[in-house]
Amino acid sequence: MEYVTEPARELPVVETCDVFVAGGGIAGAAAALAAARGGAKVLLCERECMLGGLGTLGIVTVYLPLCDGCGRQVSYGISEELLRLSLKHGAEARYPAPWLENGTAEEKAATRFEVQYNAHLFAIELERLLLREGVSILYTASVCGVTKQDGRIDTVLVEHKGGRQAIRVKSVIDATGDADVCAFADEDTALSEQGNKLAAWYYGLGKAGHELHMLGFADVVDENGNYIDKEQFDVGRFSGLDGFETSRMLTLAHEQILKDVLKRRKDDASYIPVNVPTIPQLRMTRRLAGAFELDNRQVHTRFDDSVGMIGDWRKRGPVYELPFRTLYGNKVKNLLCAGRCISVTDTMWDITRVIPVCAQTGEAAGTAAAMGTDFAALDVSALQARLVKNGVKLHETDL
Repeated sequence: MEYVTEPARELPVVETCDVFVAGGGIAGAAAALAAARGGAKVLLCERECMLGGLGTLGIVTVYLPLCDGCGRQVSYGISEELLRLSLKHGAEARYPAPWLENGTAEEKAATRFEVQYNAHLFAIELERLLLREGVSILYTASVCGVTKQDGRIDTVLVEHKGGRQAIRVKSVIDATGDADVCAFADEDTALSEQGNKLAAWYYGLGKAGHELHMLGFADVVDENGNYIDKEQFDVGRFSGLDGFETSRMLTLAHEQILKDVLKRRKDDASYIPVNVPTIPQLRMTRRLAGAFELDNRQVHTRFDDSVGMIGDWRKRGPVYELPFRTLYGNKVKNLLCAGRCISVTDTMWDITRVIPVCAQTGEAAGTAAAMGTDFAALDVSALQARLVKNGVKLHETDL
């Protein structure tokens, strides 16, 4: 391969913050919110123009369950707060009436605590919430590197229309979904063995009204916990970590959306697409290989350093506690992960990549980042006390 050498240059340090959050998806938003509420000066950096990530710009507008499928809520705190925020202007579908309107235990057991929401309204309300809490948001900026000293990140390098700049930081939360900061900081990471199937979700409007069409890979299951994947495209898998490959994935998705719209127009000439994804619909790419890797076999396992709980969106019954050790690595003291790039095994990854887990781990990471800068040495009991005070339940025995 041919190479060129980029000349060295000095970068201006344009900002300082206590907590730098990379990525403005659900995990990053929850982390920034928790850190700001903990008294930290927070800067959230997002390369797109709205918050919410895959859950808004990616049109994956299903806030998957906060419950275990057997009538028990397991995810609390900011996870529940953001679900309710997504409903502020009404639900599009899957309205969980028993959970929001004092239903009976039997009704809750029969209905999962999940909702389908409007992407645009949720994204704007999320932005308003963060701004009210004092979070600074830097849009249209990508993290492109870090500098380190004594095992800590001391500056994060960003690039936008104003050029390449440096942000002086005390701690960093990687909520990029792809463990980008981990890779820049030479923290241990792992790649998805599965890769990503092609998805081409979009919204359309016609005689039947406003509809979400889940083309290709979809987070939908039947009553037995099996994937419902009616339109699987045979185009291979995508890593999500190469721009040329991801560009091919996007063009294939756009082609499938157009085909579907034209097919629907044969029966409804008024049919139009009204919202298509503006980011790749990727689920699992690269993650932290951290101090501890949570596995799907550790269901109903108590962890002394638990920072919250999740259910399994695919089936009823399982409950998992989330160890704080899944959020930090082995090399960089002041770096945490939140969202779909936390430290889990490949089989567990499919459970932890969804919105409730992103919000739960985001709250834990943001709360911790407001408390200190050496996360392996952090007083976990003090962290847990703050989480509990904010409404999080830590152990299954607390339910």
